[in-house]
This record gives sequence, C-alpha cells and structure tokens, in this order.
Amino acid sequence: MTSLSPVKELTCLSYADLTEDILCSKQPLILRGLVKNWPLVLSGLKSNVAVTEYLSCFYNQKPVYALLAGAQEKGRYFYNDDLTGFNFTRKPYQLDELLKQILGMADQTEADAVYVGSTSVNHILPGLRAENDIPPLADKPLVSIWIGNQSRIAAHYDVTDNVACVAVGKRRFTLFPPEQLDNLYIGPLDFTPAGQPASLVDFVQPDFARFPKFKTALEHGFVAELEAGDAIFIPSMWWHHVEALSDLNILVNYWWRQVPVHMGAPGDALNHAMLCIKDLPPEQREAWRRLFEHYVFSPQPYEHIPANAKGILSSIDENLARKLRAMLINNLNR
Repeated sequence: MTSLSPVKELTCLSYADLTEDILCSKQPLILRGLVKNWPLVLSGLKSNVAVTEYLSCFYNQKPVYALLAGAQEKGRYFYNDDLTGFNFTRKPYQLDELLKQILGMADQTEADAVYVGSTSVNHILPGLRAENDIPPLADKPLVSIWIGNQSRIAAHYDVTDNVACVAVGKRRFTLFPPEQLDNLYIGPLDFTPAGQPASLVDFVQPDFARFPKFKTALEHGFVAELEAGDAIFIPSMWWHHVEALSDLNILVNYWWRQVPVHMGAPGDALNHAMLCIKDLPPEQREAWRRLFEHYVFSPQPYEHIPANAKGILSSIDENLARKLRAMLINNLNR
C-alpha cells in the first residue's frame, strides 16, 4: 500500500492547550499525551488486570452489548460475503464478565474478536468521568467508551466532531478528507455494520482490481499511531478507519456538533432527497441541483425580499426550526 502521510501532532502539556482553534479545526490533529494522567490510563499501564479492577469500581451492572466475530475474521467487523448480513453477532453481557473473557483470550494466537462499541460512559460507569474527563470538553453532549481486544472498524464518517482518547492499548487511525468519497467505495446507506455508511475496501489487503480508485484515496490519506494517553481530533465528515492493536483496548471519545441543538440532522435531508430527487428525469434533477446550490450551498442575503417576508430564508433559529419540522411532518404524513 502507498505510504500515508502522518497526522500533524501537538504535544499537550495541559488541558489549556486544547484551544477553541483546535476544536474548530478543519484538519485532524494528534493530541499527544492529552489524557496521560487519567487514573484509567495509569491503571492500564500497570496491567490489564489493574484496569479491569479499576473499571469494576464504577460499573453499575447494567448490560452492555458486545459484537462477537470468529477468529477467522482477524478482528475485522464487516459484512458477510454477499452483503446480506454481517460477519459478527451481537450479544448482551455483564461488563465485568466480558472483561474477564477478554483477559482470558490475551495469550491466544487465534482469538475470537470481542468489541463493545459506543456506549455512554454515564450509562454504565457513573462516576468514572469525575476522575477521567477533559474540562474543556466536559459539557459535550455525548461521551462514549469502547472496549475490546484486537479489532478493525471499516472507514466511515461521523456527522459530529470527535476527540478520541486512547485510554488502554494502542490504536491506528487511517483518515481521509471528505472529498475522497468517490475513491473509498462506500457500501449501502441504510444497511451498515455500525450505523454509518462504510468503505467496502479491506485496508489490510486492498483489492485494487476491484477498487482501483482506492489508490488515489491513499495518495490523500493520513495515518496516526496512538499510545495510551494520546488523543486525536477528527473533524466532522472525515473518513476514518480504526484499528485496535492490543489484547485489551479502551477508548473514550467526545462527540459534538458546531451548531445549535435545534439544527436538523443532515442525513435526514439526504434520505429525503433519495426519496424525492434521485430518480427524477435528468433535466428536473439538474434544476433541483441548481435550486439546492442557490438556497443551501451558496445562500444569498435575498435583499430583494423584505426582512419580514423572508420566512424560511431567514437565519434558522429555534422557532423557525420548529416551524420547518412541523411543515415537514405535515407533508410527509399526507
């Protein structure tokens, strides 16, 4: 594979280094050592047993849901061969029992893969954030934990901005800017391994005969190798492939959007466009493309319309967002 460029790094001496400029960046950035003093990180540096005992102090016995993949999948969570299903199963566990299972597989050369995906920290580990948090991000709406052994998660995007903190183990992130969409060979939009559309390319063994444009994507990709205590900022809509490289891996991440909470979900607009626009006759589809460009992607001040008559052409506030939702619900229910 093509050698990828490294992600730019910033050594974080304190949380004060996590400035607003970083949190609004348009480029990924490694935050080396950002959470190196978390007790969670320090316990993991002692031993895998120590970190599981530490987590058990906060666990409230609510079930977690783990994805299980056979050893033959080599940690890759993906579709089955014909994309009619997945190569893993989903099963509820008690977290403390699951951690024991992961530790028991640590020395196996052909171990099954176990992966607890995005799970609210506050939901299953109340109190953990009192000792392991990032003050500049403490008010972010969603803080999740990810736990497992070695795994590979297909390249996908998130609508949110993301600071992902490696608490235990090592991880490799492979990232691509949004404009590489055409070269990543994205799978189905509505049937996905983990919620977001994902690349069909196996990054470890890419099939360039089947996916030739992936070579172009690699020319524009970046790679980040993170140790325990490091973090990475991933901007909204950047594609990222994530590999957990250790026998026990724990990641904590912070998600947020740089818009008010009343803003709608862009994915809903995409789905509605699939319903209403994608299969129109070409000349109509082109006319609607121009309308979207005019009103959405290159909006004008529309000074020829009096301010009191601009309606939904005005800046979207909470009241106007509520009105738009009501209009959409009314139209969709016809």
